[in-house]
Amino acid sequence: MASKASESILSAKREIIDEIKDKIQGAQSVVLMSYQGLTAAQDTELRAKLREAGVEYKVLKNRLVRIAFNELGYTEFDKDLEGPTALAFGHADAVAPAKILNEYVGKFGKIEIKSGMVDKVAISADGVKELADLPPKEILVAKVLGMLQAPITGFVRVLNGTIGGLAIALKAIADKQEA
Repeated sequence: MASKASESILSAKREIIDEIKDKIQGAQSVVLMSYQGLTAAQDTELRAKLREAGVEYKVLKNRLVRIAFNELGYTEFDKDLEGPTALAFGHADAVAPAKILNEYVGKFGKIEIKSGMVDKVAISADGVKELADLPPKEILVAKVLGMLQAPITGFVRVLNGTIGGLAIALKAIADKQEA
């Protein structure tokens, strides 16, 4: 009888590990943080802000998260899976978890970003903070488009200037011939 119970527990744990692996693989970014010291009201506020941004926030057993990361080939998170740890999964926006958590680190002063992962690449706590400091995606896209557009605009101006100059020269020659 005891073996059926332990098989059931192992099966349940395997399901949770597989679920964690799916979340990690499906996320554009993952941020690991310590939430120790947050009051219930602060935790509720943080969760609401993350949910509003489409970020999934989970408190999971460190051992199961460690197994999931290790099975995916990430051992660099082992050191961060000590003490109370929560994970924020950014599915739609890779920067959102970092931005929000970094904001709340400053606001509450009790939580700590441990590390993270962006596009399947592990980053340190400092890397997560740098990610949080990036401008929004729309601004970055606008800057890139502006940089791409600048040479084209300059080229069009040169062509317009050359054509305009040619037109003026032709008009001057025509005026000379008429006179």
